[in-house]
Amino acid sequence: MSNTQIASPKQDLIYMLVLSAVVLTMPLWLQPFGAAYPDLMQKFMIFGIFAIGYNILFGLTGYLSFGHAAFLGVGSYTAVWCFKLLSMNVIPAMIFAVILSGLFALLIGFVSLRRSGIYFSILTLAFAQMSYNLAYSVLTPITNGETGLQLTQGDARVLDRMSGIEATTSLPTPNLFGIEGTGYSGFYICAALLIVSFFIYLRIFRSPFGLKLRAIKSNQNRMNYTGYNTRPYLMTAFVISGMYAGLAGSLLAVTDPLAGAERMQWTASGEVVLITILGGAGTLIGPLLGAGIIKYFENIFSAFNDQVLLNAFSFLPDWLAHVFASIVGLFVGEGWHLTLGLVFMLIVIFLPGGVMEGITRLWRLVRNRSKSLDKDEKEQQPSTREV
Repeated sequence: MSNTQIASPKQDLIYMLVLSAVVLTMPLWLQPFGAAYPDLMQKFMIFGIFAIGYNILFGLTGYLSFGHAAFLGVGSYTAVWCFKLLSMNVIPAMIFAVILSGLFALLIGFVSLRRSGIYFSILTLAFAQMSYNLAYSVLTPITNGETGLQLTQGDARVLDRMSGIEATTSLPTPNLFGIEGTGYSGFYICAALLIVSFFIYLRIFRSPFGLKLRAIKSNQNRMNYTGYNTRPYLMTAFVISGMYAGLAGSLLAVTDPLAGAERMQWTASGEVVLITILGGAGTLIGPLLGAGIIKYFENIFSAFNDQVLLNAFSFLPDWLAHVFASIVGLFVGEGWHLTLGLVFMLIVIFLPGGVMEGITRLWRLVRNRSKSLDKDEKEQQPSTREV
């Protein structure tokens, strides 16, 4: 479905039902692909939230930000501090992470959105790098520098103590009213949040506000000439996008209660750009597909080391097995980035609209073929007059 088409509430309901079914049954249908373990599925959910939030800015307005890792890092640090000071319950951590990330996005957006194009991108990249350096060295009392912020036995956790939850001999784990944030229960927490996040994202996508954002992407100057002040719309999109990133950052801390400055590096910002473009910027589910592809490559392809490859080619003579393992080893294991780069290059060249463009083309081809067959069948059937 293109962005210019108006979807009915029934179509949106079908979108939500299909997405919910696909997400909640992941442990079943990912099993044949070797990706049905909780840690990886949680990454699918978390980076899916990150990507759909980023798509609100980049996909709808065309403003390319290279600084969204800053909001991801702020969300992680805020969540860990909430675990240390307030409670191991994930609700306060997520709420404060979203709020502080939104405020930080408001500050950065106030400066960055004074420029557009490449200048906007460079400004956001500069802010992200400043945030990384501050977290790594200057703000060490808050971020714990290169070691990273982590839980300790002596943390206050005042809300837990007020509720009668006593400290144990081992470090507590984040939970949702007793449901642990790790393992399959942690995956379903992340899955529920992805579904809620996608519903909000869908409402934004279909709303008059979303239509104005697409108009800005189409021709911002014309919007200004017609009397629209585009800056408030851009600022709102930037803040919402930052809040999504903050939520994703808090969930990273839920799955692994450690916040480090590396989550603010420019590479993390580049990753979400890659995810969005690969899946299809400006589409509904493209960013989710991109997140799944990138994280699958990162976690599955990178696990193929030399020994695994030699075992895979063990049916060949030893010298030939080593040759094949050496060749394939260039594209998997430590070289998985090469495979990802080739895939990205092919998609950008042949499918500029990302994976979603390929799916759309395939769907149109199947539909046209079906219509053509139906037409041929009707032509071959004798008419009643001939009978």
